[in-house]
Amino acid sequence: MNRIIFLFAVGVCFAAGQALECYKCDIGIWDLCYTTKTTCSMGQQCFSGVGKAGGFVDVKMKGCLDVDKCNKTENVEFPNSNSNKTLYKMTKTCCNTDLCNAAPGLPGTSVLSLAFFGISALIATNVLV
Repeated sequence: MNRIIFLFAVGVCFAAGQALECYKCDIGIWDLCYTTKTTCSMGQQCFSGVGKAGGFVDVKMKGCLDVDKCNKTENVEFPNSNSNKTLYKMTKTCCNTDLCNAAPGLPGTSVLSLAFFGISALIATNVLV
């Protein structure tokens, strides 16, 4: 009986010690997102972020996020070359199983394709603004 309890306790400790594995994409445009796999820290879950920049460009992110920041919308600012700030809203939705943040986006999308669409979006934004 003691052996069964010991094996159960070891199994619980092993399961609790395993970290969550998620897809990671620092920034993606439309459905193009160069993804890799990453391991979350304790207190984090996988997330998929969706936003809109310039009023028409879909922006996406994936990765690990602290649980207290999950399922919230936040404003994101970054300076551009004219010292203005571009503002967009990003909604980050979390999930808590391995690789649960797979869609939307294409895992392993080529870096060249992502760069091409990123540059195109920046040019289009500058022309329209």
